[in-house]
Amino acid sequence: MLFGAAAVSAGAFLTACTSNESNAEAAGSGKEQQAGGIDDKPGKHVTIGFAGPQADHGWLNAINVNAKSRARRYQDVTLEITEGSNDTAQQIGQIETLINKKVDVLVILPADGKALTQVGLKAMRAGIPVVNLDRVFASPQAYRCWIGGDNYGMGLNAGHYIGEQLKDKKNAKVVELAGIDNLELTRQRTKGFDDALKNYPNIEKIGRQAAEFTVESGQSKMAGLLQAHPSFDALWNHDDDQGVGAERAIKQAGRDGFLMVGGAGSRNVMETIKAGGSVLSATVLYPPTMSASAIDLARALAQGKGIGGMAELEIPASLTLYSAVVTKDNVDDYLPTGFR
Repeated sequence: MLFGAAAVSAGAFLTACTSNESNAEAAGSGKEQQAGGIDDKPGKHVTIGFAGPQADHGWLNAINVNAKSRARRYQDVTLEITEGSNDTAQQIGQIETLINKKVDVLVILPADGKALTQVGLKAMRAGIPVVNLDRVFASPQAYRCWIGGDNYGMGLNAGHYIGEQLKDKKNAKVVELAGIDNLELTRQRTKGFDDALKNYPNIEKIGRQAAEFTVESGQSKMAGLLQAHPSFDALWNHDDDQGVGAERAIKQAGRDGFLMVGGAGSRNVMETIKAGGSVLSATVLYPPTMSASAIDLARALAQGKGIGGMAELEIPASLTLYSAVVTKDNVDDYLPTGFR
């Protein structure tokens, strides 16, 4: 998963933990005074511009689906969504079109955060607040609020889950099927995984291959791991899409006797976990529901609201989502958030 739902998504928090009372009513009732929270009651009409990369991956498609679905919940929101592009110049052009349309607020998931920083700055200087989604801009001046996943936390939680499953096994061995190594997110996922394993001296990571977040690369790189390592006890795979290929390679090799932990939280993987009978034991989430939460935040910014349940008058500058581990014990809770 190139980025690629939380234990409680930010969207659930933003909408569930709200206060619909005015500040005066709250003060008059003896309750702590706070800003009007994000709520479902219609308010000032706002137009939200949404610009993301091309939806050429299951997770990215889910980002668009979640944003559109969330916007439809609100009678007071019009969503202007671009076609999306992985070409930096084209995405900049799409965002500039939204700026020229004078949308009230922008939600931007940049194909390249550093390369799109200037257009984020342009929007902010034009008085259009920016909600920076997941891939962060190079300057905090380019956005009002950032919301995204926790790549380090994904690896950390995967490592702790595997560690707990193998803590009583002597000389346990694990392998890792990573993503694209020149991406910071991949390095963070590996670092989190390695840091977690330091807590389990009985476990050794004996192999690692970097794939490319595709089914084909997952299959070929997993085949290499299986050939190089005739025996191991667990596999941490960074991405559920490339995990489809990894599973093919595992079946073709006739291998089992180990547990596999995926990453991102596809619905197919969750259904496999629920059904049992597979090496797949868990998946660590990187919630695409973050785009729904970004719509909530954008609406709140445009309407001058804060988050109910918090004392501050303004929404936070950043929100990092939690990477929950989905297993057979809790899969029913997370199935509705899984993406195809």
